[in-house]
Amino acid sequence: MTTTTPQLALTRIVDAPRARVYQAFADPDHFAAWWGPIGNALPRDEIEVDLRPGGYLRWTEVFPDEPGAWTHGRIDFTDVVDGELLDGVMRVTGDLPGGFEPFETRMRVEFYDEIDGRTRLEIRQWLREDYVSPSEAGWAEAFTKLDALLGA
Repeated sequence: MTTTTPQLALTRIVDAPRARVYQAFADPDHFAAWWGPIGNALPRDEIEVDLRPGGYLRWTEVFPDEPGAWTHGRIDFTDVVDGELLDGVMRVTGDLPGGFEPFETRMRVEFYDEIDGRTRLEIRQWLREDYVSPSEAGWAEAFTKLDALLGA
């Protein structure tokens, strides 16, 4: 486990039970519906999930508003606790939008029960300082899509 302080630390309360929120990360159909910024697309046939320590989550992301921009994402899981924790190393490669370069980050997502059937997500990432603000903005857009998915 990385012992340094993460460069990005987010907490989000989601208006859905923990099992549903966790499923949004674990189920390829749900993941395709909310991951990434608004305007992106994740082809469902290019998402694979092997949710266990030593497993992975792999996807391709395209950006219709930026022709030619695409990414391959992969999280190699080091720790998975069903319904509670996803921890691993995420690598993003490809022709990234916005002129960003491929990067690697450790990402830890924890799921906690809150009152009234809601869920608290705690997300930590260890990444380059110049990627903190864009990553935070990307999470904000993804949360908007996650809320819409889980509110349906």
